[in-house]
Amino acid sequence: MSVLRRLAMTLGLPVILFAAWWFASAGSTSFFFPPLSEILDSLVEEWFGPRLVADVWPSLYRLAAGYALAVLVSLALGVLIGTSRTVRALTEPVFEFFRAIPPPVLVPIFILLLGLGDGMKIVVIAFGCMWPILLNTVEGVRAVDDVLSDTGTVYGLRGWSRLRHLVLPSASPQIFAGLRQGLSVAIILMVISELFAATNGLGYAVVQAQRSFAIPETWAGMIMLGLLGFLLALLFRVVESRQLAWYHGLRRAQRSS
Repeated sequence: MSVLRRLAMTLGLPVILFAAWWFASAGSTSFFFPPLSEILDSLVEEWFGPRLVADVWPSLYRLAAGYALAVLVSLALGVLIGTSRTVRALTEPVFEFFRAIPPPVLVPIFILLLGLGDGMKIVVIAFGCMWPILLNTVEGVRAVDDVLSDTGTVYGLRGWSRLRHLVLPSASPQIFAGLRQGLSVAIILMVISELFAATNGLGYAVVQAQRSFAIPETWAGMIMLGLLGFLLALLFRVVESRQLAWYHGLRRAQRSS
């Protein structure tokens, strides 16, 4: 598939939807559904203006810190649990208990323990998005092919070398599936964590705009969140394609055989 065709397929539907929104809202006098042109003006003036530094960057910092913390903890625990039946039997009930608790419910507890600063928001994001990464890592490590495992043993792969050259590469397709799910959860929790006693951030700014009946700014904030999610998903896809090039090549070879 050519690059132009792939680009057209990626952007085609969003362009059609925005065009439909533009023509449907043109000349609108509704207070709650302003014209798209007015929303885009607000997007450029506010969200790509002073709010970019005041609200977007703090949100991105919390998102990056929380996601990175979740990845580090989940990969370490996932490898440990996935390679040890004893650890898995001991920890599974505890993890199932905490996994069943919706992270927003724990926000008041985290506020009591960590205060209202960035630390609380980073922990909320990390706590919520670690579960899909952890579970996929555990399953990926457990599913390492027995033949590969035995071959690694024959060649003397032990410890860090075995983890780096055998376990993690074999589990990487499932790990990346968990990372993709975790990123979506992290974006949602970034917004939720900023709804509680925050002084900046995307979630805070959108709610403040809604409470002050600044409707175009509210719509513009939602578009900004959508753009942020789209760009992060695109960036993740680029990284995933590079890291899992061997896996996608193997899948294509299996389909063509």
